[in-house]
Amino acid sequence: LHLLLHFLSLSAIGLSVCYWFQYFHLFNLNQRTLAQVETLVAAGQWDELRSRLCSRMTFGTAGLRAPMGAGFNRINDLTIIQSTQGLFSYLTRYFADFNSRGVVVGFDTRGQEESGCSSQRLAKLTAAVMLSRDVPVHLFSAFVPTPYVPFAVKKLGAAAGVMITASHNPKEDNGYKVYWCNGAQICSPHDKEILRSIEEQLEPWSTSCWKEELVESCSYRTDPLPQINSCYMNELTTLCFHRDLNSRCPLKFVHSSFHGVGHIFVQQAFQTFGFVPPIPVPEQKDPDPNFSSVRCPNPEEGESVLELALRLAEKENVHIVLATDPDADRLAVAEKSIKVFTGNELAALLGWWMFLNWKESHPDPADTQNVHMLATTVSSKILQAFARIEGFHFEETLPGFKWIGNRMHELSKTGKTVIFAFEESIGFLCGSMVPDKDGVSSAVVVAEMASYLHNKNLSMNQQLHNIYQKYGYHLSKTSYVICNDPATIKKIFSRLRNFSGELSYPETCGGIRIIHVRDVTTGYDSSQVLPVSGNSEMITFTLQNGIVATLRTSGTEPKIKFYTEFCAAPGKSDVSILRGELRKVTAALLDEFLEPGKNNLIRRFV
Repeated sequence: LHLLLHFLSLSAIGLSVCYWFQYFHLFNLNQRTLAQVETLVAAGQWDELRSRLCSRMTFGTAGLRAPMGAGFNRINDLTIIQSTQGLFSYLTRYFADFNSRGVVVGFDTRGQEESGCSSQRLAKLTAAVMLSRDVPVHLFSAFVPTPYVPFAVKKLGAAAGVMITASHNPKEDNGYKVYWCNGAQICSPHDKEILRSIEEQLEPWSTSCWKEELVESCSYRTDPLPQINSCYMNELTTLCFHRDLNSRCPLKFVHSSFHGVGHIFVQQAFQTFGFVPPIPVPEQKDPDPNFSSVRCPNPEEGESVLELALRLAEKENVHIVLATDPDADRLAVAEKSIKVFTGNELAALLGWWMFLNWKESHPDPADTQNVHMLATTVSSKILQAFARIEGFHFEETLPGFKWIGNRMHELSKTGKTVIFAFEESIGFLCGSMVPDKDGVSSAVVVAEMASYLHNKNLSMNQQLHNIYQKYGYHLSKTSYVICNDPATIKKIFSRLRNFSGELSYPETCGGIRIIHVRDVTTGYDSSQVLPVSGNSEMITFTLQNGIVATLRTSGTEPKIKFYTEFCAAPGKSDVSILRGELRKVTAALLDEFLEPGKNNLIRRFV
């Protein structure tokens, strides 16, 4: 092996691979990931080694997220220790009282046997790095939903929080999600400064950083689970508006936790609201890092991945199906055999529901001026239509709940109240308990809303159409294509920015005139409603017929996502015509702008 590396180091191609292999071999104490790299060297897989060893992960939409395994662009013991050392260094510089405030650390149920990288182990190593420097660590003793970490950060006054999770990503992935002291996900400049701090000190400080057992023996470690779970369930009652109705609710519910953390917490939430707990999908109730019963652990994919839950609902004559993703921060909902709701449709229902109950407890119209709802810019504009008629404030943010969470914090400092926020990818926040999306609270709020509507002889789908009749139909389509080549993505978006000449955007889509273009990546936008975000590609086109279409890259997966929405005026209710126009523009957006065949893009398939 060493002879092979010696010859490899003599070539310009292999020099950097050789250097970083020796570095990885010297400082990595995980024998399983060492063996992985040695196997690749012995097999002469230099491209794979170059990919793993000669680049590093960067903070994206959700912190760090990558496949588990050996290498510096993978999630493993060494990269988690390096990341935590960088986080420690930055927090020490930023907070004078960091050594008294400490950090919160949580984890989900992911794991990979071949690399030994379970979320629990990585969380313990995160804690060990902090504990080795006498920093208090509130490390949960068992898996928790992701929203528990930001909730605990705020409740305990911690300087930051870390959640080891890859949410709904494939089983091979894991991640390192960082929350700031305000409970929101980190954004610029913190992400860039933490990354710079990581790169300044890549060598593990000491063998103590590798000692999982520190979390059992160190007096600076506490377990916040009993306190936080109790506080969370108590505060959840502020979202319960009809407890008496809930206790006599004839509806039945099915819940899938997608082999993740959600089962016990959703059960508790239902009991807190006075409901009989939902029927769990038995094959998906218990944690399973292989996600053995689903092709993809992402409930956003809809009916194709909700098959077991829908089948159980039919068997048990259940009215509502609820599914939380593996870390329980997102929620999918279906109504019996009628409909699987999109994220935008469910947001219309939840936005209506939260404002309805807020008005009942705040009859003075003047109070409405302090109410806000938020949504990401690629999400439905339905809340904007609500605000236009009802008189509260609506704001858009950049994609990603980190922008919503930080905007909530800014608004709260001025006495404003955010009663609902969402992103179209089934991420919802009812109230302001947690400055992040929360599938646990959303699930039980949906249950209460369904119970209330059933008492009025209405289904959720019927109420959705009532909302559209009053505020205008908002019909949307969301999908994606997969592109594993960054150069192709760059070429696609460069073409859109130089469509018929230098610095010119498309003028039509599907034969319909484009009246406005907003390019968040470059900052091109006559209205300047959003800040520039150079970390990803995103261009929005507003068409003359009222359709808004957006193309953007994913911050966590090799995808180009596309979003279209027809925002019709109230009273314009010929849905078949609206759907036809939306289909036409969506097809044109895909074929004319992305050119899937020419660019070898893989269309969505689940």
